[in-house]
Parts: sequence; structure tokens; C-alpha cells
Amino acid sequence: MNGLSRALCGLAISLALALPAFAQGSRADGFTRLPPGAKVMLMPPDVELYAISAGGIPEPREDWTRAALQHIKELYRERKAKAKVEVVELPDDGDETIEELKRLHGAVTRAIALHQSGQFALPSKRGKLDWSLGPDVGVLRQKTAADYALFLHIRDSYATPERMLAVVVGALFRTIVMPGGRQEIAASLVDLKTGQVLWFHRLQRATGDLREREPARETLDSLLYDAETSQ
Repeated sequence: MNGLSRALCGLAISLALALPAFAQGSRADGFTRLPPGAKVMLMPPDVELYAISAGGIPEPREDWTRAALQHIKELYRERKAKAKVEVVELPDDGDETIEELKRLHGAVTRAIALHQSGQFALPSKRGKLDWSLGPDVGVLRQKTAADYALFLHIRDSYATPERMLAVVVGALFRTIVMPGGRQEIAASLVDLKTGQVLWFHRLQRATGDLREREPARETLDSLLYDAETSQ
């Protein structure tokens, strides 16, 4: 890495750290912790990583996505060994229903993020976590005999050197150029008997890196802490 690249990287990191990060966690009414003997299924994570081009366009990176998936799977297995409840993985049988449920979860997490609270909160929700994936999640119970499923939805992006240069030039000329590079992650614990979302935690920030194992561990720790301490 040459001097200019190092300088751009340092500036980009400084800008990223200046952006606010927030995480919110909520539970459905009546849910406080997993009951003794609960069996939790780990849903295959829905992960996509992108590079932000000079013009601010997110471009999918399959190699980064594969690396992130591998890190998450390995870290899942570490947590599985330490879990206070029985944790099972979903058999990889190519069932298209699983992909449909992952897409459904992504849509529901976006709806929760938009309508749970804030300017666009729905009056019918009154700030409560009252959302469901519907009866289709029953197929997961049939496949694993699990009581609950942990879903993970990740969209992560990273600024290219060209994008970082555009940020620097924009700053010099007082032009607003968003840095790019952002983690948007949501985790949900779902009751497989009813489809109800029992716990939801969303993480949005301009830091973190899922392409490397240890930074990926920090991201997972930040996201799943509430779920583990509620057991």
C-alpha cells in the first residue's frame, strides 16, 4: 500500500468512526428468556457483501460473501459448543422453501426497522414487537424438531480506494459525498410453533468487517449479546 492509499484509508476510517452507530433490541410481550430444554435451530445466514465504487454504486463481491459466510458458520459452531440450550443446524437438502423464508425474514426485518418506532411507526404496533413470519416456518420445525429459529440478515459494504478518494475530494471542495461502507445486520428469534418474532436486534454502523475472522467475531458479539444474556 503506497503513501496515498494509506492516507486515504486513514481518512476513511476517521470519517467512518465519526458516523453514529446504534443497536436496538426488543422482545415480544411475555417473552423474557428461552425456557429450560429449548431447542434452537440456526437458520443459514442471509449474507451479501458489496464494494462501493467511486460513483457510490454497490457492486456484489462473491468472494467477500463466501469468506463472510465461512467465518459466520465457524463462529456459530463455536457458540453452539458453549450454548446453554440445545442448538441444531438445518440440513442442507436444497429445499427452495428455505430460501423463500430467508427472503421473507429480510422483508419482515425491514418492516420492523421502519414501522416499529420513530417517524413511520404504525399506531397498531404501539411500540410493541408484534410481528410474525407466518405459519410457513413450520417446515423448519418439521425438519429439525426445534422450538425456535435464529435468523440472521446481513448486508455489508466497503468503500474502494477510488471511493475513498472521491470522499477526500468532496471534503476538500466542501461537497457532500457519503463515505459508503456500512453494516446493516438484523437478528431475530422466531417461535416455530406460531411464527412470532420473539426477539429482534438490529445493528447499523459504518465500522466492522466480516471479511476477516476476528472482526467478524466482534460483529457477531455485538449483535447476539442480548440473545445470549437472555437465556
